Amino acid sequence: MAQVPQTFLDALAVRTWCGLALRSLGRAREEIDAINVYPVADGDTGTNLYLTVESATAAVEAVFAGYEQGGPCLADALRAMAHGALIGARGNSGTILAQLLRGMAQVLAADGAGDVSHVDGTALRRALRRAADAAREAVAHPVEGTVLTVASAAADAADGAEGDCGTVVLAAYEGARAALAATPRQLAVLGRAGVVDAGGRGLVTVLAALVEAVTGEAVPEETYAGAAGAGICPEAPEHAGEGGPAYEVIYLLEADDAAVARLRGRLDALGDSLVVVGGDGLWNVHVHVDDAGAAVEAGVEAGRPYRIRITHFAVGDVHTGGERPPREPAQRAVVAVVPGEGLAGLYAEAGATTVLARPGEPPASGELAQALRRAHAREVVLLPNDAELRHTAAAAAEQVRAEGVRVALIPTRSAVQGIAALAVHEPERRFDEDVVQMTSAAGATRYAEVLVAERQSWTTAGICQAGDVLGLIDGDVAVIGPDLTGTAETVLDRMLQAGGELVTLVVGDDAPEEVADRLEARVRESYLAVDTVVYRGGRQGAPLLIGVE
Repeated sequence: MAQVPQTFLDALAVRTWCGLALRSLGRAREEIDAINVYPVADGDTGTNLYLTVESATAAVEAVFAGYEQGGPCLADALRAMAHGALIGARGNSGTILAQLLRGMAQVLAADGAGDVSHVDGTALRRALRRAADAAREAVAHPVEGTVLTVASAAADAADGAEGDCGTVVLAAYEGARAALAATPRQLAVLGRAGVVDAGGRGLVTVLAALVEAVTGEAVPEETYAGAAGAGICPEAPEHAGEGGPAYEVIYLLEADDAAVARLRGRLDALGDSLVVVGGDGLWNVHVHVDDAGAAVEAGVEAGRPYRIRITHFAVGDVHTGGERPPREPAQRAVVAVVPGEGLAGLYAEAGATTVLARPGEPPASGELAQALRRAHAREVVLLPNDAELRHTAAAAAEQVRAEGVRVALIPTRSAVQGIAALAVHEPERRFDEDVVQMTSAAGATRYAEVLVAERQSWTTAGICQAGDVLGLIDGDVAVIGPDLTGTAETVLDRMLQAGGELVTLVVGDDAPEEVADRLEARVRESYLAVDTVVYRGGRQGAPLLIGVE
């Protein structure tokens, strides 16, 4: 009788696991989205899991690409997978999955460090247990009948399995599958909707991919959309009281453990669905709140937040108790790229779905396309707010148009033009009329930015030296000055020489404290009948943005 080969988990298996999980989630994405009713019925759990695993896969591939011969050790592959999932985690489900992968990596990377090329079933059992425990620790208020229950069941089943990695992961998969089937009996909202937990469904898919990566044998794919497809309408999740958080806020945060502990308490008081995952100075923060600005401000106080994403839940997405009709897409929405946390909060409060663009980190077309989908509307207006993003935005718009969504791209070149467009946005108007009015308002707004030169260079206003202050009007350098406030006054004067009724100032954290007061006073004293409005932009690329309309 032939000897059955022992199975192990090595770096190549990690790479294979990521690829198989990505492919499987790609096939199951729409089904998982369709059964997503908890904690918010926003129909994007499958997409968020896919994007999270996509980021993990890209990180692992990058590690492999760095070797001309051979490949990385197991520990490097595992750490790359966990890190990629952490920085790319989307939504509640993706954030929890990132913590599950991090928990596994903490155990397996330690066991696979040094010259060890693989780990065995004993290590995998401990890794699955650590993953389940770490995920529960990351969630402020764990709820049974969710992905946390499925992860714990997988770990329990693995604990009872004796053998190699193949035996352990197959037991974990079967335990997770059984637990998933039981979720409608544990969580009332799932039972009423006739669906299993969407996040748990995604985890079963990821574990099935791990079974195939380790054993080489695929497990039969199962679907759980039968109840949803039979005409049972998902209902909103139950929460204490009427109403609930209207925004989803997600960001990466560089902070120490003590600051994060304080942040958890503050965010827990602000909203719900709080998940904070990560460690070693880098965290992924997810929370549902009514005050998006306060959630971001809490992150600023804790450390350095970036890659901030704020989503305004469409009507029917918020946490309301009782029955409601099936969730339908909103008729119209606005998606905007913004350069700072302050503007992200401002745009979100106006009802826009925002994508934060950090200096040197412009969003890719895939990220913009996902933001257009998150808006969950039949008609979407896209404001790139940057001339260099126009082609990227156009590519994203084409992707989503192919899915049946009507997308209008307004070529805004600055956030102040986007503010002007958003100010005249009226969802009740015909789509074409609304787009024309928003485009007209943006086009009638001259824009400027005041920033500090990083190096010597030629400009349209002459040669600048590193440290000089540059005033750009409509994209071209018009003024070179020694200080920011004086340069800003010169820029504003030049802009108002052509007339104007409203000056918009967006002040960044790096701007001098007196600049807004000085500019407001100058407008009040020298330009009658011109109003001024000031916004705080946070950590934006340019210390000062100016708009005149």
